[in-house]
Amino acid sequence: MIVLIFLIVLSVLVLIHEFGHFIAARIFGVKAEEFGYGFPPRMVGFVKDKGKWKKVGPKDETSYKNTIWSMNWLPLGGFVRIKGEGGEDKVDDKDAFQSKPIWQRILILAAGVGMNWLLAFAIFVFIFNLGAPAILQDLPAGYEVKDKSVRITNIMAGGPADKAGLLVGDQVISIAGVTPTDFEQARTEIAAQNDKAFDVKVLRDNKETDINVQPEFIKEINKQGIGVAMADVGIVKFGFFRSLVLAAQTVYSYTKEVLFAFGGMLRDIIFLRKIDQDVSGPIGIAVMTGQVAKQGIVALLQFAAILSINLAVVNFLPIPALDGGRVLFLIIEKIRRKAVAHKIEAGIHQIAFISLIILILLVTIRDLGRYGGAIIGGLKNLVGM
Repeated sequence: MIVLIFLIVLSVLVLIHEFGHFIAARIFGVKAEEFGYGFPPRMVGFVKDKGKWKKVGPKDETSYKNTIWSMNWLPLGGFVRIKGEGGEDKVDDKDAFQSKPIWQRILILAAGVGMNWLLAFAIFVFIFNLGAPAILQDLPAGYEVKDKSVRITNIMAGGPADKAGLLVGDQVISIAGVTPTDFEQARTEIAAQNDKAFDVKVLRDNKETDINVQPEFIKEINKQGIGVAMADVGIVKFGFFRSLVLAAQTVYSYTKEVLFAFGGMLRDIIFLRKIDQDVSGPIGIAVMTGQVAKQGIVALLQFAAILSINLAVVNFLPIPALDGGRVLFLIIEKIRRKAVAHKIEAGIHQIAFISLIILILLVTIRDLGRYGGAIIGGLKNLVGM
């Protein structure tokens, strides 16, 4: 199930990205030779030829007037093959990428990341308008709340609550028999117990459980306590127009954070010759996708939106082999009034691509060490071992 969810999320993000290139290409009259789900080799394809849909075989590369829509054997996202985008000498063909003005080519390349930002924006609008779990503190005006509850948001490692078995996310039903109306009352009730052991009734996985906790003296707060942080949590819903504003602000905020994070990662790689422990490759993302999926559809949608922003930012950095790198060469072409030689540009893109693959492999190897147990467990569940 984890693998399936990961493939669905990844496929949607990549296909949306490629669809952006496709739409922009068609707007400017550039032919999209093939739009495929997954990566070659081709399993099967279909093309509208002379008014009728025709089946296209794995090795059929006949030049059709219309786009080939294909299913491919490697189910990881997809691709769009645009005529002349690879630098082929097709400047004389009116429907070729190379024949178009530089500003149009830049927009075609930028349309992919634009669609990823648009997807993230649409997801956040949906979440804000539908209603999502949130801590009821420092929220912007104009919201509705339902299903308000007191939840544990943090637990001190090795503290009384940790020893007793309380978990982050537990909904607090009662403390020593008293049902708190908010987290402030919950804190007051805990403090009132002083050094006496008491029961905390929590709701976890739709089951109520009584957990006995023995308060201890905690040096960090210089008094008796159980070592928990709590907050009022509820399903927060905003109006449609307010959701538009909040979604735009959220996309901007995450974009800025991703840029700073990626800049820090590049700094570590170049100057410290190491990869930050927080950086995850495909395996790490797959495991995180599975973990987030267990929290519900809203959490999964939010995670997908953040991944979409990551894909947009990283893909538009001025790094060869990525969309941003190709835009950089077009800007150089505009300044020089002459394109960089195709062999030179292709060589630079190839070297950068190989470097990126090596980086992904290194992160993947590290992920195997970090998440190997979760992966093996998932595979066992998949095959029913």
